[in-house]
Amino acid sequence: MVLLVPFDGSSLSKTALERAAEFSEYRGEEVVVLSVIPDSVENALDRDWLDPEETFNIEKIAEKLAEQAADIAPDARFRYEIPDDVSSMASNTTDVVRTIRTVANEEDASIIFIGSENAGRVSTPVTSVGAPVSEDPQYDVHIIRHA
Repeated sequence: MVLLVPFDGSSLSKTALERAAEFSEYRGEEVVVLSVIPDSVENALDRDWLDPEETFNIEKIAEKLAEQAADIAPDARFRYEIPDDVSSMASNTTDVVRTIRTVANEEDASIIFIGSENAGRVSTPVTSVGAPVSEDPQYDVHIIRHA
């Protein structure tokens, strides 16, 4: 079993990774860092993965995220996924959530450490991946709300 950390380079995802790395020492479980990178220039610009003058390249974005993750948790295993475009009606958030859940199942995650300032509130913003990921009873979820 592993501790899974969805990681997008944001301050909350960095804090989630720090906490997972600390927790792994207690549990003796491997930390897996997951970056879900939609095939979208707009998404990359919104997340500051890409400067406006740069050419969109998923592998380069993944390398940058892997380096950031390694600076925080050098023993963690990094993987990235490009979400399947299952439906033209699905949002990027829906595709990212589906990918996180799939990887959690593949990796046999015992806990997901997710950085989300919005997860768990009564009304859930459409752009939060925290709440939909936390609905799955297959694993525990640690929500990091403060960086």
